[in-house]
Amino acid sequence: MPRFAANLSLLYPELPFLERFAAAARDGFTAVEYLFPYRWPKQELLARLQVNGLRQVLFNAPPGGVDAASSVLAWDAGSRGLACIAGREAEFRQGLELALDYCTALACPRLHVMAGLEPDGQEHDKLQAVMVANLRWAALAAQQLGVTVLIEPINRRDMPGYFLHRQEQAHALLDAVAAPNLQVQMDLYHCQISEGDVATKLRRYLPTGRIGHIQIAGVPERHEPDVGELNYGYLFDLIDGLGYSGWVGCEYRPRRGAQPGGTSAGLGWRSLQAVLTSG
Repeated sequence: MPRFAANLSLLYPELPFLERFAAAARDGFTAVEYLFPYRWPKQELLARLQVNGLRQVLFNAPPGGVDAASSVLAWDAGSRGLACIAGREAEFRQGLELALDYCTALACPRLHVMAGLEPDGQEHDKLQAVMVANLRWAALAAQQLGVTVLIEPINRRDMPGYFLHRQEQAHALLDAVAAPNLQVQMDLYHCQISEGDVATKLRRYLPTGRIGHIQIAGVPERHEPDVGELNYGYLFDLIDGLGYSGWVGCEYRPRRGAQPGGTSAGLGWRSLQAVLTSG
């Protein structure tokens, strides 16, 4: 069975964010991820991890801004990353330095760097070149701290105009950057919406060792993995069979919404693989 990490940005929405760590631990999770840590002091987050016996396995670099406060404002204003945006390289680097400071404090080994939205009138090749240069710088800075940089294809239905939206595109960026600590964050929800054929893509890419993290959600509503058009029992068996030993992030919206206990009540999907293999 894959190792599951609770995404605290989406799960347990009825609770204040800092209380979600304890809720995840009570439900048997041993690792967590979330979008951004910058609203909270590093020591507060570290204390929540330690008291609940949790590991921090992933979060995102700032979507914009040069410090914690401006990064929060950038997301709220609609910024979705700077990696492909020409003319904002200095801001990109300052954001990466902030993120790596949090990685060090939280012993987080992976950092997702968002590509950004395509500016109007910009040619693809220009955006690609800017992103390659930014990723080279980010990978080198992260390597010195033992951190792996991740890039994630995100579907354009949920995030219109997002530059990086297909698996093949992400792997082409890895080829261009050629950094040993740059990998792909493969979200099966986004993959199904953007291009489908998820099992074939897992068979193609997992054996390369270039997938540093997997995320899951039901399609199309982004609820629990046992709801929707993807057969996650089959996919979990496939992931295991292909030898993937990394984390699988549970980045879905509980179908019970913010109902008290709704996330916990919906965790029956974690027995999907056991049901299949025993039947």
